[in-house]
Amino acid sequence: MKIRGGKDKEKNELNMTSMIDIVFLLLIFFVMTFKIVEQEGDFSVRMPLAGGAGAADITDLPLKLRLRADGDGKLTGMALNEIDLGVDFDKLRGNVVSLIGSTAPAGDDGDGPELEIDTDYQLRYQYVIEAITAVSGYKDGDQVVKLIEKIKFAKPRR
Repeated sequence: MKIRGGKDKEKNELNMTSMIDIVFLLLIFFVMTFKIVEQEGDFSVRMPLAGGAGAADITDLPLKLRLRADGDGKLTGMALNEIDLGVDFDKLRGNVVSLIGSTAPAGDDGDGPELEIDTDYQLRYQYVIEAITAVSGYKDGDQVVKLIEKIKFAKPRR
């Protein structure tokens, strides 16, 4: 009978270098792609005063800007709070100034006026940019007058 000795045994070792490299690569990936989000529950909600049946402030509700387009994507008309403006962006800016006044909008506390843009699906992007430019402010000599900074978009109409 032949007894096998310990000299024929091969020692199997795992090479840990490549596994450690992968772990560090994953760690670096997750650290670099980590995004810090705002803390939940930090809402800036403005509630109406109790029993206030007076006229509402224009900054309480978002202004609604409707941009209509033809089949080719050209702007055919604009309406700000159901007031028809044609296709004149200067008239749009004038109406915004008359509605909110020339006071500067509020900063980060959320008290400034808000605009909701409602467009036709086929409207060209350049008209949306011109509308945003018209309502966001203008230059008065060397001074920049800010009008509306909070702009949101409604779902495009088909």
